[in-house]
Amino acid sequence: QVQLVESGGGLVQAGGSLGLSCAASGRTFSSIAMGWFRQAPGKERELVAAITSSGISTYYADSVKGRFTISRDNAKNTLSLQMNSLKPEDTAVYYCAAFRGPNYAKVVSAARSWGQGTQVTVSS
Repeated sequence: QVQLVESGGGLVQAGGSLGLSCAASGRTFSSIAMGWFRQAPGKERELVAAITSSGISTYYADSVKGRFTISRDNAKNTLSLQMNSLKPEDTAVYYCAAFRGPNYAKVVSAARSWGQGTQVTVSS
């Protein structure tokens, strides 16, 4: 079981940028796909971005495509999400998640481990 700890959330004005980081423990990090989910008040948790274990393939939700960038450093067991041109609708709790194998899936049930979540608030 991989343990995940997020950092980097906060308050930013619309149009600004934030970077999120996720530190993973365990020796399986390089063999599993990773993702960032988010959950806004009253809404279901959704996959925002994901990356395969090798880092070669990525996925972005349509709502963030072109603004967010997911990356990973397998040598350092870290996952990152760079968020640019933030909008008020990006406001949510963001969760780092580990999938069950080298490829990701777009459903919450596909994740096997979760971080504690970090709040991102974008003011208009």
